[in-house]
Amino acid sequence: MTNRIFNFSAGPCTLPLPALEKAQHEFLDYQCSGMSIIEQSHRGKQYDEIHNTAIANLKFLLDIPDDFSVLMLHGGATQNFVMIPMNFAKEGKSLDYVLTGSWSKKAAAEGKRYNGYKAIWSNEEKPKSCMPVASEIVPSENAAYVHICSNETIGGIELQEFPDCGDIPVIIDMSSHIMSRPLPFDKIDMIYAGAQKNLGPAGMGIVIIRNSLIAQANTDISNFMSYKTHADSNSLYNTPPVFAIYMMNNVLEWVKANGGVLGMQKLATQRSAFLYDAVDASDGWYSCPVEKSCRSKMNVVWRLPTEELEKKFISEAAAAGFSGLKGHRSVGGCRASMYNAMPVEGAEKLAQFMIDFKNNN
Repeated sequence: MTNRIFNFSAGPCTLPLPALEKAQHEFLDYQCSGMSIIEQSHRGKQYDEIHNTAIANLKFLLDIPDDFSVLMLHGGATQNFVMIPMNFAKEGKSLDYVLTGSWSKKAAAEGKRYNGYKAIWSNEEKPKSCMPVASEIVPSENAAYVHICSNETIGGIELQEFPDCGDIPVIIDMSSHIMSRPLPFDKIDMIYAGAQKNLGPAGMGIVIIRNSLIAQANTDISNFMSYKTHADSNSLYNTPPVFAIYMMNNVLEWVKANGGVLGMQKLATQRSAFLYDAVDASDGWYSCPVEKSCRSKMNVVWRLPTEELEKKFISEAAAAGFSGLKGHRSVGGCRASMYNAMPVEGAEKLAQFMIDFKNNN
């Protein structure tokens, strides 16, 4: 295919071409069954193989320990904003939230519905957008959990080191950079992520949760909103998001064939370096409103000298085949989201476009 452009949108993400082509080839007649996979019973043998292979691939690629369960749920990350306090809020316990940007605040808004909500760290008074260092994340003594969003897509910031909170459960929203770096599961009790950044199409949330945390969950809540319900039923309590799971498995097979998580980490470093180098070499013409130590490898944000130039940049970039570069409406500027399937060539060509645009303006 020759008409594929470079999609720098914050989500849904660019997907690997082999994963899309596999779906295209199999869509009408999955493995000679005479029908699409999305027409088949979610209790049938062919879907059962996809379902369990997807879980196995996640466990293999992220090196998930045996004492964790992998859940594939409807609703993306946002549903988990609601489910987390519903499952784990306890009388007399604080709900500790680290406030790093828009997505952590949306999660915190659900925590605020319960007694005990507490913001234990915030970057609102900082001169530049930033993440805390691990030692700054100090949970309350009576915390039910500590919640962190480890990569803020709008702010372009990424947590560099995960905190060790001892016996206090650490819950992390990793929607926008899961599968881009190895994870220290000895410091983490639950990870959740919307699929539409690094894993596949929209419509599903992945939850990786320590079994001992599931055992602590509240039981006086609806079955559908209970992590225990979905863990006990292997994410088959109701009809799962079949196509999203099928596509995620295609993507995971591509990740396996391209160096696994370490391969994805290398690519993320290469892509982001092209853009940050273009910003840093511009003598301030491009500016990045992020502390250097917190720069995200997934979402690179920058400003130009004027909003008029930003509009011109975005328009000319779109004409040149670079889509999705407009910054979030809440902050403006420009943003390039480069998830796992973004070719390094896309970042390299965008960096050259940035250099040429500066020279011409």
